Amino acid sequence: MTLPGADPAVQRHRLYEDVLAILTGTAFAALGLVMYTHAHLTAGSAAGLALLLQYMTGYGFGTIFFVINLPFYAFGVARMGWAFAARTFAAVVLVSVMSRAFPMWISFEFLDPLFAALLGGALQGMGLLVLARHRTGLGGFTILALFLQDRNIIRAGYFQLGVDLIILAVAFTVLTGPQVVLSVIGAVVFNMILAINHRPGRYVAMS
Repeated sequence: MTLPGADPAVQRHRLYEDVLAILTGTAFAALGLVMYTHAHLTAGSAAGLALLLQYMTGYGFGTIFFVINLPFYAFGVARMGWAFAARTFAAVVLVSVMSRAFPMWISFEFLDPLFAALLGGALQGMGLLVLARHRTGLGGFTILALFLQDRNIIRAGYFQLGVDLIILAVAFTVLTGPQVVLSVIGAVVFNMILAINHRPGRYVAMS
């Protein structure tokens, strides 16, 4: 079925293309999060909350990230359909598993925190960009934000900003001042990657 206004010559992604993209995107994101964990940094949305809870409780990031995302799949189904929710569930599982597996395969003898913030933020941004282009997300508060916006309750951007500000406020009780500043720098890099590369009309293939 061709979407209204879509170019009939545009081909949908094949299944193997979606699979490879999800594996690649989740690997990028997981590696960025492993770097954040090593440098004791945090991020926005559910990933940031999971990182802070990891530092506070000692439980692994992967387990916390998976559990945090469970309540959001219902909103994902309601807002974007079962296919999106299933792909997002798979992506969250992969990030959770990879974030536990990667430290067994690589280790950092030295990792400069600023480098971790810059490259870790870029890797997470590129990972989410790859996933978004294959109609896949990483769950979290973004899905809830879009759901609430659809119900005319609150603008998605305002809700997401509020969530990130709360996470940042909590971060000041868990991390040092320099770590919080570096986390903000990483968030800027992350959002710049998405803002520059993820624009309507630049990429028209569909899954």
